[in-house]
Amino acid sequence: QVKLVESGGGLVQAGGSLRLSCAVSGTIFSITTMGWYRQVPGQERKLVATMGRGGNTNYADSVRGRFSISRDNNMAFLTMNSLKPEDTAVYYCLYTTSYQPYEYWGQGTQVTVSS
Repeated sequence: QVKLVESGGGLVQAGGSLRLSCAVSGTIFSITTMGWYRQVPGQERKLVATMGRGGNTNYADSVRGRFSISRDNNMAFLTMNSLKPEDTAVYYCLYTTSYQPYEYWGQGTQVTVSS
Protein backbone atom coordinates (compact mmCIF):
# COMPACT_ATOMS: atom_id res chain seq x y z
CA GLN A 1 0.00 0.00 0.00
CA VAL A 2 2.97 2.31 0.49
CA LYS A 3 3.97 4.40 -2.49
CA LEU A 4 6.55 7.16 -2.87
CA VAL A 5 6.29 9.55 -5.80
CA GLU A 6 8.94 12.16 -6.54
CA SER A 7 8.23 15.34 -8.44
CA GLY A 8 9.78 18.73 -9.13
CA GLY A 9 12.60 17.70 -11.40
CA GLY A 10 13.31 19.42 -14.66
CA LEU A 11 15.80 21.47 -16.63
CA VAL A 12 17.45 24.44 -14.94
CA GLN A 13 20.45 26.63 -15.61
CA ALA A 14 23.56 26.48 -13.48
CA GLY A 15 23.14 28.63 -10.41
CA GLY A 16 19.41 28.08 -10.30
CA SER A 17 17.27 26.34 -7.73
CA LEU A 18 14.79 23.50 -7.59
CA ARG A 19 12.73 21.89 -4.87
CA LEU A 20 12.03 18.20 -5.17
CA SER A 21 9.03 16.72 -3.44
CA CYS A 22 8.32 13.18 -2.33
CA ALA A 23 4.69 12.35 -1.69
CA VAL A 24 4.06 9.35 0.52
CA SER A 25 0.80 7.46 0.28
CA GLY A 26 -0.12 4.84 2.80
CA THR A 27 1.50 4.56 6.20
CA ILE A 28 5.13 3.76 6.84
CA PHE A 29 5.70 2.35 10.30
CA SER A 30 8.86 2.54 12.37
CA ILE A 31 10.68 5.02 10.18
CA THR A 32 14.37 5.26 10.94
CA THR A 33 15.53 7.66 8.24
CA MET A 34 14.35 9.45 5.14
CA GLY A 35 16.57 10.73 2.43
CA TRP A 36 17.46 11.54 -1.12
CA TYR A 37 19.83 9.68 -3.41
CA ARG A 38 20.85 10.32 -6.98
CA GLN A 39 22.13 8.22 -9.82
CA VAL A 40 23.90 8.95 -13.08
CA PRO A 41 23.72 6.32 -15.84
CA GLY A 42 26.57 3.85 -15.47
CA GLN A 43 27.24 4.83 -11.86
CA GLU A 44 26.01 3.60 -8.51
CA ARG A 45 23.23 5.33 -6.65
CA LYS A 46 24.78 7.74 -4.17
CA LEU A 47 23.61 9.46 -1.02
CA VAL A 48 22.65 13.10 -1.33
CA ALA A 49 21.08 13.81 2.04
CA THR A 50 19.43 11.93 4.88
CA MET A 51 17.45 12.86 7.96
CA GLY A 52 17.10 10.71 11.03
CA ARG A 53 13.94 10.26 13.05
CA GLY A 54 15.02 13.02 15.42
CA GLY A 55 15.89 15.46 12.65
CA ASN A 56 19.62 14.86 12.47
CA THR A 57 20.84 15.46 8.92
CA ASN A 58 23.69 14.14 6.84
CA TYR A 59 24.81 15.55 3.50
CA ALA A 60 27.18 14.45 0.80
CA ASP A 61 30.23 16.70 0.71
CA SER A 62 29.38 17.72 -2.84
CA VAL A 63 26.02 19.22 -1.85
CA ARG A 64 26.59 20.42 1.71
CA GLY A 65 25.75 24.10 1.99
CA ARG A 66 23.73 24.07 -1.22
CA PHE A 67 21.04 21.44 -0.61
CA SER A 68 18.62 21.16 2.28
CA ILE A 69 16.49 18.18 3.27
CA SER A 70 13.21 18.63 5.07
CA ARG A 71 9.90 16.93 5.73
CA ASP A 72 6.34 17.83 6.54
CA ASN A 73 4.14 14.96 7.69
CA ASN A 74 3.59 12.87 4.55
CA MET A 75 5.88 14.92 2.33
CA ALA A 76 9.65 14.97 2.02
CA PHE A 77 11.59 17.70 0.26
CA LEU A 78 14.99 18.42 -1.14
CA THR A 79 15.69 22.08 -1.73
CA MET A 80 18.57 22.54 -4.15
CA ASN A 81 20.31 25.87 -4.56
CA SER A 82 23.30 27.00 -6.61
CA LEU A 83 22.86 24.04 -8.90
CA LYS A 84 25.80 22.82 -10.93
CA PRO A 85 25.93 20.67 -14.07
CA GLU A 86 27.49 17.97 -11.89
CA ASP A 87 24.17 17.74 -10.03
CA THR A 88 22.50 16.32 -13.12
CA ALA A 89 21.06 12.93 -12.19
CA VAL A 90 17.91 11.02 -11.41
CA TYR A 91 16.95 11.79 -7.84
CA TYR A 92 15.26 9.18 -5.66
CA CYS A 93 13.36 9.50 -2.42
CA LEU A 94 14.00 6.90 0.29
CA TYR A 95 12.44 5.92 3.59
CA THR A 96 14.06 3.29 5.77
CA THR A 97 12.37 1.33 8.53
CA SER A 98 13.40 -0.83 11.46
CA TYR A 99 11.52 -3.81 10.05
CA GLN A 100 11.14 -5.44 6.65
CA PRO A 101 11.19 -4.45 3.87
CA TYR A 102 13.52 -1.95 5.58
CA GLU A 103 13.44 0.54 2.73
CA TYR A 104 10.98 2.17 0.35
CA TRP A 105 12.06 3.88 -2.86
CA GLY A 106 10.32 6.25 -5.21
CA GLN A 107 10.53 5.97 -8.98
CA GLY A 108 12.89 8.90 -9.39
CA THR A 109 12.73 12.32 -10.99
CA GLN A 110 15.20 13.69 -13.52
CA VAL A 111 17.16 16.83 -12.72
CA THR A 112 19.20 18.35 -15.52
CA VAL A 113 21.41 21.37 -14.94
CA SER A 114 22.72 23.17 -18.01
CA SER A 115 25.85 25.29 -18.10
